[in-house]
Amino acid sequence: MQARRLSVLVLLFFATACSSRAKTPPKGGFAYPEARAGDHVDSYGDARVADPYRWMEEPDSPELKTWIEAQNKLTYGWLQKGRDRRRIRERLEELWNYERYSVPRVEGGRYIYRHNSGLQNQSVLEQADSLDGESRVLLDPNTLSQDGTVALGGTWFSPNGRLLAYATSSAGSDWREVRVRDIETGDDMAADHLRWIKWGGVAWNAEGSGFYYTRYPQPEAGRELTASNTAPRIFYHSVGTAQDEDVLVYERPDKPDWSLYPWTSEDGKFLVIHASPSSSKHNALFVQDLTKGGPFKPVIEGFDARYRTLGNVGSALFLATDRGAARGRVIAIDVSDPAPAKWKEIVPEGRDTIQRASLVGGRLFVNRLHLARSQVTVYTLDGKVDKRIKLPGLGTARGFNGRSHDTETFFSFSGYIHPTTIYRYDIATGKSSLFRKPNVDFDPAEFVTRQVVYRGKTGRKISMFISHRRGMLLDNSHPTLLAGYGGFNISLTPRFSVASLVWMEMGGVYAVANIRGGGEYGEKWHRAGMLKNKQNCFDDFAAAADGLIANGYTSPPHLAIMGGSNGGLLVGACINQRPDLFAAALPAVGVMDMLRFQHFTAGRFWVSEYGSADDPEMFPVLRAYSPYHNIKPGVRYPAVLITTADHDDRVVPMHSFKYAARLQAAQAGANPILIRIDTRAGHGAGTPTEKRIDLAADKWTFLARALRMKIDFD
Repeated sequence: MQARRLSVLVLLFFATACSSRAKTPPKGGFAYPEARAGDHVDSYGDARVADPYRWMEEPDSPELKTWIEAQNKLTYGWLQKGRDRRRIRERLEELWNYERYSVPRVEGGRYIYRHNSGLQNQSVLEQADSLDGESRVLLDPNTLSQDGTVALGGTWFSPNGRLLAYATSSAGSDWREVRVRDIETGDDMAADHLRWIKWGGVAWNAEGSGFYYTRYPQPEAGRELTASNTAPRIFYHSVGTAQDEDVLVYERPDKPDWSLYPWTSEDGKFLVIHASPSSSKHNALFVQDLTKGGPFKPVIEGFDARYRTLGNVGSALFLATDRGAARGRVIAIDVSDPAPAKWKEIVPEGRDTIQRASLVGGRLFVNRLHLARSQVTVYTLDGKVDKRIKLPGLGTARGFNGRSHDTETFFSFSGYIHPTTIYRYDIATGKSSLFRKPNVDFDPAEFVTRQVVYRGKTGRKISMFISHRRGMLLDNSHPTLLAGYGGFNISLTPRFSVASLVWMEMGGVYAVANIRGGGEYGEKWHRAGMLKNKQNCFDDFAAAADGLIANGYTSPPHLAIMGGSNGGLLVGACINQRPDLFAAALPAVGVMDMLRFQHFTAGRFWVSEYGSADDPEMFPVLRAYSPYHNIKPGVRYPAVLITTADHDDRVVPMHSFKYAARLQAAQAGANPILIRIDTRAGHGAGTPTEKRIDLAADKWTFLARALRMKIDFD
């Protein structure tokens, strides 16, 4: 082993530091489980980059399994010390135990929604004949597994409302299995069991006799959770038949990196394929007239913008797009003559970003973000303003789904101190009425949310939401948790969370920064934080932390940061670049190895956001901020709790494994570097309630100890 280390000069110092780690615990008494530092080196042109923990990419390695077991033993043992975790978990469970509903929709004359009585691991799909009628169970995913780790994914009802195609995922994996249920009998169809489905949905034909869906090739045995997902194909499935009888409808063997998603028009006339290459977030549209058959017709090509299909009226397709409109607009195109010169603008670009649009009941519902909070306007199909929906306050509205003949639709409203409430909207009158209001055991009047604007490194104005107990004295003494994401055009808007509420009850300040890379202020804002501009995200986030300190909320010994997925990358990069600014960090399921992410599962889709190390122009950019590659031995890093899961097949856990091993080896101070590896869990979607409570309890326990908080819920 020593000879191999000496053969690569660049690894000598790191290997020595790692070897001494197991022999001499750092300050604080942390003897981390030994992680072998190998001598693997990759070449990128003339550059050579050490990857000492490459062996951690093999999920079935006995050595890795031993390391995981030892890390969990250390982490859980440390978190269980003292009374704090028990008290925090009890309060989380107490607040989490409230009845809640999803946004309803009407299918086959029935109201369909998900309902959770409080602490059920998975919400139950229910149906009712009227809004105030007694509900009955349509599908209870809690019966599909003993531990609640089989979750209900998408649900798609046939146009006549007689059949339900539904997807389930196991242990948090992105892989889905689709079955078909007869709504009247409540029984699943015997033959219909579809596998190797990941993204996209089910698109029914008008008769309800079958549907279109996207299927990926079956991975090699043992690599289901790590193999790159390429070469999707669109199939048609006839209800009552086995999957091996499905008919191939569309494929692009010449473009294996493309993503393909089907959509069918409500009148059954059109099948639309949304196609997008992994090198671009933009998409093309290929349309087949199902009444005539024949080949697919390219309606939009060139991958110059995003296009989302909303619906159709005859041969006119209504689309939400950012072509020629960075903040979005709605257009209509005639499938028979789709030349851009013939496009009709229905809703023009405004000063605020369109977050989502839908076509329901002969109206266009356009949900815009004004300063990262929702504003909803209803338009006629010729673009005239019909109504402006009054929302309860500063928060986020979601929903407004339905079909062209519906007379009502539903939406939810949520804020940091406003539990998710469901409303019915009458399309003819424009009146909103309460459908379901949750009863959470806290008093919103005791808390406050304000939105502030701070200036980033380059002077750019950036918004941030700050929530905490009312009457807080701004004396720089408060434990503060700053969250961010900054990527993929995803917007962080106000939403209610029991976990963040408990953090505020603990005396904490909860702050969310709307940094560049997100979608809060349109495509230009997104592009300002992607590819070669990615450093802007980290600068904006650090500036938010500086702003919280400058305005008296907190100080470095009391400041923690948090982010998941791309947000985990954000956290990892920031503690490398500003380790003195933060006392603690919670990077969750993060993309930590920016030189190799594209080789695993969904990673190829992120090349359009990050670039690839295989590109000579992007390699130095990625190398400069990659969390795994910029850890430096001898640095006093903040306390860090890394969280990941064994079934995360979106951001595979090797990112967190390699990052944790290297950070533990480099840590020069007394702050703990711990990793929590959940079992039978994935990237986050479908996580059972019990696991969500446990994870929140562990995170807040970690922060309470790292920030020296006194826990008192009385």
